Amino acid sequence: MTKGLQKKVKEFLKGVGILSSLTDDELDLVWNIAKPVEIPANKVIIIEGEIGDMMYLFAEGEVNVTKNLTLKLGKKGFSSAEKSMVKLDSKKVSFFGEMAMFEESPRSATITASTRCLLYAIKRKDFEKLCFEHPEIGYKILREIAVVLCRRIRKGNQDVLKLSTALSIALSST
Repeated sequence: MTKGLQKKVKEFLKGVGILSSLTDDELDLVWNIAKPVEIPANKVIIIEGEIGDMMYLFAEGEVNVTKNLTLKLGKKGFSSAEKSMVKLDSKKVSFFGEMAMFEESPRSATITASTRCLLYAIKRKDFEKLCFEHPEIGYKILREIAVVLCRRIRKGNQDVLKLSTALSIALSST
């Protein structure tokens, strides 16, 4: 890797929130397990319901996060529809798919590249090995992931409260 590219990669890694407390040497160890992946626009990156085994550091691009919803269609029964939940931009969100680092469960949403994306994939087994061999790095990264997950849970709780209130108001006015 050229010095210029190496510097650019280090700057990117330092900007990833979950890696921000790592030293340069620790970042080098993370870099060794992060594999660059270029994703063309409109390509699906993560499929809801599939078992995940990697997370992605989000260097460039924009993705759409969608979720399958089941809707009641009057007396006809139920139908499934894909609902766009959020658009993520690499300038604002530096990683996704992190829940796959903790459990072998189905992915919670589908993520599709809406523009060309540059990602760095980290496989669970490589991350676990890094944490085992360098527990201080593992602690720093896991603590930052926990902070992000807590923030997302709080926001989700607020959203549920708002939706419950709106539903209650709508039902009481009929």
